[in-house]
Amino acid sequence: MNIIIVGCGKIGETILADLVREEHNLTAVDNDPKVLEELSNIYDVMTVCGNGTDRRTLLEADVVHADMLIAATSSDELNMLCCYIAKKIGAKNTIARIRNPEYNAENLSFLRQHLDLSMAINPEMLAAREMFNVLKLPSAVKIETFSARNFELIEMILREGSPMTGVKLMDLRSRFKAKFLICVVRRGDDVYIPDGNFILNPGDKIGLTAEPSEIQKLMRAMGVGKKQAKNVLILGGGRIAFYLSRMLTLSGNGVKIIEIDEKKCEDLSEQLPKAVIIHGDGAQQELLMEEGLDSIDAFVALTGMDEENILISIFASTHKVPTVITKVNRNELAAMATKLGLDCVISPKDIMSDVLVQYARALENSKGSNVETLYNIMDGKAEVLEFNVRDDFKHTGIPIKDLKLRQGILIAGIIRDRKPIIPSGVDVILEQDKVIILTENQRLNDLSDIIR
Repeated sequence: MNIIIVGCGKIGETILADLVREEHNLTAVDNDPKVLEELSNIYDVMTVCGNGTDRRTLLEADVVHADMLIAATSSDELNMLCCYIAKKIGAKNTIARIRNPEYNAENLSFLRQHLDLSMAINPEMLAAREMFNVLKLPSAVKIETFSARNFELIEMILREGSPMTGVKLMDLRSRFKAKFLICVVRRGDDVYIPDGNFILNPGDKIGLTAEPSEIQKLMRAMGVGKKQAKNVLILGGGRIAFYLSRMLTLSGNGVKIIEIDEKKCEDLSEQLPKAVIIHGDGAQQELLMEEGLDSIDAFVALTGMDEENILISIFASTHKVPTVITKVNRNELAAMATKLGLDCVISPKDIMSDVLVQYARALENSKGSNVETLYNIMDGKAEVLEFNVRDDFKHTGIPIKDLKLRQGILIAGIIRDRKPIIPSGVDVILEQDKVIILTENQRLNDLSDIIR
């Protein structure tokens, strides 16, 4: 497809890199020639220097033949205007990055309708939602949801002494009396889609699928069911902190935010009356200790500096805070943070990019949105996708053990009439099911792609 990206900062570049890997034809538009020069040296893309709201700039980027335009500048209003003009000129689909909390669901619905936006994405809101999910199930380091939250894939790290280690996977379900499937394992830099004879080791990062109640049952049986984080200390008072704090306070959690900017503190105090707002420098260890670092259930580092988030998260971990979540945007620093022992590292730009890759794959399919959901897991080394089973899928009613699946493909779940099924070899796929597929970085656009 022909895709134009307007605004090539951190988020724009991440989207561009992922869509280049998807083998789309990309054009990057930015008003900084140095940014464009760097992009053209790294990626095989066209570049246009100019303002994304300028008609001549968009025409030079060939917006008339664009299948999709993504506006990802730092200005919500510029993104919306860019999408509006692009759609009028001829772009088939337009997507705007809209981050301001003032654009609530009602406002966004109105704007999407009248600006003819295909999608409005708020990466900070998406990141806050992912952090909120982890805080509700602290034993996990990542949680992905499917089929209106009726089915989940969680990533967790097995510690020394875990009852899952040293046991064949085929024996685990009977041992823990829960319905789940361990569908992927990362060991060091290697990723495995395991069979029943696979034996887990301490330090493995596993991905398992189940419905939420079965996950809770499994955690209790394993003895790792940490209590939900009731008291949360957040460092940094930006947009993610606002969205996350609003979710937490609405759920009855205690929230304390430390922010160095006095004006932000005043704004947060008005917007979040149930949260405690502290004006101070969270990099000062004394302040963190004064605000109860030793007694909190969770610490979330959300400053604008990746390095600061990593260092203070390590400090929180040394003080035995049960759950530590770290926002890191730079890929090289995210990898470093994981190696330094930080389990839960979240990147807003990667979350937004997943959504756009999913949308692009759905558009590529001639009959519409066959890809319902798409996530990158295991630090980007595997993908999990949710497909709708349509009437053109020619392999319904066949036992899974008789399907000739491609190498590196696993059917990780089936949702039928909103009821999750952990599939065995005798289960079948039926029309109107939703099917969860795990793959080792194979590009799947359609459910039929899983068959050899």
